[in-house]
Amino acid sequence: MKTKVHYPNKLTTNMLKRILYISLGVASLSFAVTSCKTPELAEKAINDTVPESFNGSQDTTNTATLDWKEYFSDPYLRTLIDTALSKNQELNITLQEIQIAQNEVRVRKGEILPSVNIGVGAGVDKVGRYTSQGANDANTEIKPGKEMPDPLQDYVVGAFATWEVDIWKKLRNAKKSALTRYLGSIEGKNFMVTNLIAEIANSYYELLALDNQLEIVQQNIEIQNNALEIVKYQKNAARVTELAVKRFEAQVLNTRSIQYEIQQQIIETENRINFLVGRFPQRVERDHRVFTDLVPEMVHAGIPSQLLQNRPDIRQAELELAASKVDIQVAKADFYPKLEISAGLGFNAFNPSYLFTSPQSLIYSLAGELVAPLINRNAIKARYLTANAMQIQAIYNYEQTILNAYIEVANQLSNIDNLEKTYDLKTQQVNALTQSVDISNDLFKSARADYMEVLLTQRDALESRFDLIETKMKQMHAKVNIYQALGGGWY
Repeated sequence: MKTKVHYPNKLTTNMLKRILYISLGVASLSFAVTSCKTPELAEKAINDTVPESFNGSQDTTNTATLDWKEYFSDPYLRTLIDTALSKNQELNITLQEIQIAQNEVRVRKGEILPSVNIGVGAGVDKVGRYTSQGANDANTEIKPGKEMPDPLQDYVVGAFATWEVDIWKKLRNAKKSALTRYLGSIEGKNFMVTNLIAEIANSYYELLALDNQLEIVQQNIEIQNNALEIVKYQKNAARVTELAVKRFEAQVLNTRSIQYEIQQQIIETENRINFLVGRFPQRVERDHRVFTDLVPEMVHAGIPSQLLQNRPDIRQAELELAASKVDIQVAKADFYPKLEISAGLGFNAFNPSYLFTSPQSLIYSLAGELVAPLINRNAIKARYLTANAMQIQAIYNYEQTILNAYIEVANQLSNIDNLEKTYDLKTQQVNALTQSVDISNDLFKSARADYMEVLLTQRDALESRFDLIETKMKQMHAKVNIYQALGGGWY
């Protein structure tokens, strides 16, 4: 089987001009006809207005502009975050998505330029003698006394180019859309960085809180064991019954069970951090003793309009909206004629020795083609309307992202204020119950209080200390969450 390259007839410069003039004329006519039939689109105005302030303040100082290394002072936490930013698998997956988006931009850019290929071909063709082509070849002399060879070989070397003329900016708009989405993927990565830092910090503070709760439980176990021994002595002295001994013993067993529950929570929290950091389970280095002394710094929320610049998710939604607008123009261009130009230049001969003989073996071609949609307009119309629906969807997503960002900041600002008041009251409660434990023990020893009062007081004191640690953890979470809500951490 012979592989053969066919070329259009040779065109003179004047003929090419005629084709181009005719093509442009048809294009203009087609544009006039098709443009008036472009479907009408539903429209929606973009509402990106936000309140003037969060709490009446117009101070533009914004905590979000702080680098995360400045915002988080704990050296162990800094090390964890720094490791996660290089080894977290999900973040690295997102980085590959950015690379994919960048390659898509290159693809769109390449579609605008002419496509040029270089080819080499060879083949052989045996036709019947008693056919029109065979009879013609037999009567053809290449040189005096030399007939056309049979079978006929064919050799070709040449360059071939095709180019879609971007007369309606379809290809350029497609490139612009891909570029905008590439920039949006970068903002998506920034948003992931913000979330990753916040998740590690929250888990780290939760781990410190669990360490402190475990220490409290172990202290209470020691206190309760001492109280159990005292009750046993009093039973031997007939001052209390076996019931009191069993109740104290049950309380010790319950507190010991709480110890193991906390130890399991510590393991799971450590492994959650290890997963975020991208490593197998191991101990997370920390100093839990500093936890109770942590005081959340004052947060400057700035003004709501700064969220549009600082929040990566808002910036990503804005870029996605811009890309969807361009997609409509790309879809609209499908209604108009498409102009393609093809050209070829090379050498073609039946004998390799004649291949580069010029001008006898020289071949070239140049052709233009103008194609306009006629029958399949419903599919084009559907894609056009779909692009518009996706743009309206992007508008709603953009507005929702702005609203969500504002509410997150407002919630955290209120949370910080209420947690500060709660912590002060919890501290007073712990102090009061700690004193009541000592008082109840003294009263029990002097037979002025029964064992139930002692047990209840110890239980309340333990719960209050747990609650105090829990409130401190919530304060630190609020510190992390407000930084995240304001859009910090990705700079």
